[in-house]
Amino acid sequence: MQTYEVFAHWDAEANVWWAESESVPGLVAEAETVEALLQDLKAVVPELLTLNGVIPTEHRVALRLVTDRVEDLHLS
Repeated sequence: MQTYEVFAHWDAEANVWWAESESVPGLVAEAETVEALLQDLKAVVPELLTLNGVIPTEHRVALRLVTDRVEDLHLS
């Protein structure tokens, strides 16, 4: 089974997680939580892969979600 990697980044100014992927053409997604983003990606990624001819219809794929969040910490 092919695994498609999606990177989720935290935007502290907008308070949202946004996703990008080199292997999923046309991917544009954002959500307030990682869990909500993952639910959106479960629907969007297979659809985009099929519409862009990357995989045939009715094909199973794996999704690897890699998260990245940086927080500023104040030392006392």
